[in-house]
Order: sequence, then C-alpha cells, then structure tokens
Amino acid sequence: MALKFIEHFLYIASSMIRMGDNTGMWDEEDGFFYDVLRLPNGTAQRLKVRSMVGLLPLCAATVFDGELMKKYPELKFKFDHILTSKRELYASIHNPGKTGVAGRRMASVLDETRLRRVLSIMLDENEFLSSYGIRSLSRYHADHPFHVNVSGQDYTVAYLPGESDSGMFGGNSNWRGPVWMPVNALIIRALVQYFSYYGDDFKVECPTGSGNMMNLYQVAENIGKRLSSIFLKNDQGKRPVYGGTSKFQEDPDWKDNILFYEYFHGDNGAGIGASHQTGWTGVVARIMHLFASTTAEQTLELGKKAYVETKE
Repeated sequence: MALKFIEHFLYIASSMIRMGDNTGMWDEEDGFFYDVLRLPNGTAQRLKVRSMVGLLPLCAATVFDGELMKKYPELKFKFDHILTSKRELYASIHNPGKTGVAGRRMASVLDETRLRRVLSIMLDENEFLSSYGIRSLSRYHADHPFHVNVSGQDYTVAYLPGESDSGMFGGNSNWRGPVWMPVNALIIRALVQYFSYYGDDFKVECPTGSGNMMNLYQVAENIGKRLSSIFLKNDQGKRPVYGGTSKFQEDPDWKDNILFYEYFHGDNGAGIGASHQTGWTGVVARIMHLFASTTAEQTLELGKKAYVETKE
C-alpha cells in the first residue's frame, strides 16, 4: 500500500506540471499554477486567474525522517527501484530521493526553483499577502479582472475582498479575495515542512520586494502573526475581526467575547459570513500555540516531533 501511494503521488504531481500538449496547470512564463479548462473538442487552455488554486500545490509537501525505511529495508529497496525505473515521473517535480537536513526526504510537487517562484507571488502584498493572512484571490485582479469567453458566454473574475457580488457557484463565490483560515493553516504547515527539509539557508523576501530575507519557518510565523492579529487589539484598541461594528468593539458584554467568523475581509480583516465557525477558524488557536511553544531550532533538530508531540 505504501508503494502504491508513492506511485500515485508521483503520477499526479507529474501530471500537474506536464500534461499532454503542454496544458498542465504550471505556467512556466508566469511561474504559477492555473486551472485548466478542457473543451469538448479536446482543446485546452489555462485560465490565468491567480487564485488559491495556484497555492494549493505548494501545500502538497510532506517530509519523511527515514525511520520507516530503516525498519523495513525491503520498502527502501522497492522505493529506490521506482525512482530508478521511472525517472520521468519526478523530472519536473522535487526529487523524492534527494536528502535534505538531517538526511530527511521530501515528497513535494514543487522543486526548489518553482517553490521560490510561487512564494514570490504569494508573499507579494500587491497579490496574496494581506495584513491579515493569505488572500484567496490575488489583489492584482482588482485592477486587472480576468475575462474569458466560453461557447459565446463571457465570464469575469475580479478581486472582491469581502462578500461576493456574483451568483456564480450557487451564490457561494466568496473565494474571490477574503482570507480563509483553513487554507492559511495548510500553507503554514507546508512552510514548516519545507523548512525542516531545506533548513536555514533557504531564504526568501517577505514581503516580496522588501529586501527583508526570512527562512521558511520565519515566513510561516509571520503569516501566523497576521492571522492572529485579526482577533487581537490593534494600536487603536480595536479588534479587526469586528470591523466598524461599534457594539462589538466597545460594549463590555461583547468586546472581549471573540467570534470565529467563516472568513475575513482581505483588506481590513473584518469577520464575514457565519460567526460560529470554530470548526475551521478555531485552528488559529493551534497556529498561535505552535509558534509560542516551538522554535525553528527545535524544528530542524527534531523534525515533525517538534510540533506533533503535545507540549506541556
């Protein structure tokens, strides 16, 4: 079963980069992943919308410490055989046989070059990075809406930091700019994974263009602080989560009783949608706990054990 899933991962990851007729999700010119629309006549085209779709492949990363290979030598032998006999499957993705910090291996859709390119867009404050986390759609589309014509029908996708103004997808089009906590959590998890593999030498600008270089643990922590700032009082003593609602900001019976909204305004952090989404928005508590109880040094030394095991 382990070998079966390894092969499945390699096939799926490889096809995301390179599909037939060069219509994979990866766009080499832009350095980003896009949806691909395949028409009934067999032709295909990339829909160049800079959305969360282009960031999810970054989340598909898992680091292995090699303990399973040591325990089951036969598994290692067969794994190495797959890598030797099917090199074409990982020619366009990260080489799963390449070791990183402490001899760790990593399964990842993105190799180092593509990872840097995606991060440069994700960490751009004019694109995905807001003061309150990672937006679900790039702010680039505020001034550059995406237009496409399919079978004589025109479709437009524009940046909307708050509630949707479209009836697309049954009226649930709120992935056009707001910050969603669960996807941000997946991004943070992936960044910590990458850090445990690449180590402190892998640095990127955060924010992009700032000249401020960070390792990937620091980037993850920075995003975590932006997310937690949604709920914490700012310099004016206001909680961004409550926006301009004076009742929640000032009333003593409300101001310190935090609501866990469904998603958050991409520009000002105000809570939007259902106000009781503790099922996924509550993950912000785990994010805060992670960086309060774990250090970058512990992550490099212990790998997953640094943040999986329960802290007292």
